[in-house]
Amino acid sequence: MLKLAAGALVLAAGAAWALSAPETVEAGDLPAYTADAARGAHVFTIGGCASCHAAEGAGGDARLVLSGGRAIVSEFGTFHVPNISPDPEHGIGGWSEAQFVAAMLHGTSPEGRHYYPAFPYTSYARMRVEDLRDLFAYLRTLPASDRADTPHDIPFPFSVNRAIGLWKLLYLSPDPVVPMPGADPLAARGRYLAEGPGHCGECHTRRDLIGGPVTEAWLGGGPNPDGAGRIPNLTPGGPLGSWSASDIAYYLESGFTPDYDSVGGAMADVVRNTAALPAEDRAALAAYIKALPPVLPEGAP
Repeated sequence: MLKLAAGALVLAAGAAWALSAPETVEAGDLPAYTADAARGAHVFTIGGCASCHAAEGAGGDARLVLSGGRAIVSEFGTFHVPNISPDPEHGIGGWSEAQFVAAMLHGTSPEGRHYYPAFPYTSYARMRVEDLRDLFAYLRTLPASDRADTPHDIPFPFSVNRAIGLWKLLYLSPDPVVPMPGADPLAARGRYLAEGPGHCGECHTRRDLIGGPVTEAWLGGGPNPDGAGRIPNLTPGGPLGSWSASDIAYYLESGFTPDYDSVGGAMADVVRNTAALPAEDRAALAAYIKALPPVLPEGAP
């Protein structure tokens, strides 16, 4: 009996090891394509890359120096934002295009290790490969920084890197979150922007005990990952339910609510990015938000 139990344990461990393997992308997996850095600049703005990867307090052109360094404190440990400038030693200047695509779609490092999902690849997994290749081309045009990355401070058992592969089996998917059969093209475009490069769900969706997004409460708000307070519910079940699509689009451009209040906190940096988008992208985001299924406050009937 003990031998059978030991054998079953070995088989289970082997299966878990195989299932948790990091997924990679080879150069031959990518079709012929000429990346467009100008289009990549647009993707960069939608994704708000500078909001996390530029030095805190950076303004103007300094926001394009993606030296990283910010600390993200969570119940799973403290994560430090990496340098993603074109520096070949301390940034991503030595990466191949395929390695960048693998990082964004699968959360896999060039060394073949899992990235922690503090890096929002669960959202980026929904992005088009062409957009990622354009983004990579744009990142390579930005100033290099030689700032060395600060290692994460992750306690056991969260420090077991291979376990992230099992977490990915539960939460990493390229499929859209909100089904929209027959949706108009504007709302469909908004879904792509919000669920993919814009990664709105990373803050506006509450998480379960192991840090996975609760998709049944998608964009229904939750605890503020940066500290006190709550992130608001974006669905018609929350305060934005009374806003029109034009109200939402105007807020994303100006930072002003229909009640003449102004944006604050981390959302101020988001609006800095959305204000720089074409008007049709803000309209698309607004159309998507208005099309969301309502999420009621926790505990509400």
